[in-house]
Amino acid sequence: MQLSFHGADHSVTGSCHLLQYGQVRILIDCGLYQGGAESNEENSGPFGFDPAAIDYLLLTHAHLDHCGRIPLLYQRGFRGEIITTGASRELAKLVLLDSAHLHEEDAKYQAKKNAKHNYSRQKKEIRPLYTLIDTLNSFDRFGRCAALGEQIQLHAGISATFFEAGHILGSAGILIEAEQDGQSQRLFFSDDIGSPGHPLLLPAVVPPDCDVVVMETTYGDRQHKGLQPSVQEFIAAINDTFHRGGNVIIPTFSLERAQELLFFLRQGVENGSIPAATQIYLDSPMAISATEIFERYPDSFTPAVAAMFHEGHDPFHLKNLHFVRDTAESMAINRIPEGAIIMAGAGMCTGGRVRHHLKNNLWRPESSIIFVGFASQGTLARLIVDGATEVKIFGEEIPVRAQIHTINGFSAHADQKELLAWHKKTGNPSQTFLVHGEHATMKAFAKLLKNTQTIMPSLNQSIEI
Repeated sequence: MQLSFHGADHSVTGSCHLLQYGQVRILIDCGLYQGGAESNEENSGPFGFDPAAIDYLLLTHAHLDHCGRIPLLYQRGFRGEIITTGASRELAKLVLLDSAHLHEEDAKYQAKKNAKHNYSRQKKEIRPLYTLIDTLNSFDRFGRCAALGEQIQLHAGISATFFEAGHILGSAGILIEAEQDGQSQRLFFSDDIGSPGHPLLLPAVVPPDCDVVVMETTYGDRQHKGLQPSVQEFIAAINDTFHRGGNVIIPTFSLERAQELLFFLRQGVENGSIPAATQIYLDSPMAISATEIFERYPDSFTPAVAAMFHEGHDPFHLKNLHFVRDTAESMAINRIPEGAIIMAGAGMCTGGRVRHHLKNNLWRPESSIIFVGFASQGTLARLIVDGATEVKIFGEEIPVRAQIHTINGFSAHADQKELLAWHKKTGNPSQTFLVHGEHATMKAFAKLLKNTQTIMPSLNQSIEI
């Protein structure tokens, strides 16, 4: 068997791994690179393999950096079967439709900009990475739904089983079992590994006795702050902002993070730690739709949250919560001078409505920006987190005067200690491939792994296993 790597190699976006078993080619994820201008070239470049030759795409979960190039894969010839969990199927379609819209809008903007500056003769036609039509056509490739823990036969001698990953709704690590020349091999692709102890999702399940492990290392060099201290810090930051007379802006990932924050905000209002009159705006059509999908899978949550659903209590609903879908409503929020919590996408501030709210609040000392998720190198979020005194938003230089809070205890990723504990449960794999992590992070984590050959593959590297 041959294993090759085509994304999230020495980086945290663009996950894409290819397993070749005889003539069968199985792709694990096909994610979008996210970051600065460099990521645009990575996304539009060649995959490193022939899309038309792929028989199966096994999708771990619906985050854009794991599913975001599926329409492009289809555009370039993929006609195989996509297999994922039911929740991931719903969420991925939502994410990809939003992505297609953004690509089309960005292409229109760039074309208009070129025409204004008379660049049309000097530059080739501006086209979106993929279109809405590409995306809708790619949905036809979604085939069997994976039930957690149930083996799916892919081809004679090779099967796949999805296991709860505890990262976001529907997320799953994937065990591939293969028989070759009388020998069996068990390969486990970790997916993004959830941090245990969070109130919403069930913890990750790890199949024992794996021969080869491919695992993420996003936070492989650090420990998270405890969840409860993080919740307290979050509430304190909100109240401090209100005392200063400002607004709270939370760049929000639409899947899982938005729902988890609503859960804690509801708790805060109910126990009186957040003023009952606080106006909360979820300004993200995708996050709103994702929340509605979450509500359709009550049994995917911890027993306590599942019980809330079954008793008719929505854990994501609270008084004075406003779902903002319309653009005009979103613009109207910017006229609110103080006392509002504004949750808006995207979490890394690479697009979406949050940039408008940052433009209107980042320069205000009385306001706060609260980051509650990972920010990749090259993103606007990372610039702000790293202490930039001025950032460019919509071509305008905006001074950073608001209070900046980075609270990583909410992370949907396991930290170093949790990753090590996860790896121990896989048994004694002969090889462990580290992916989905920045180079220095992977190096730090690799030094801690024992009794396994640790490999940090490069982009398009192919290895016989």
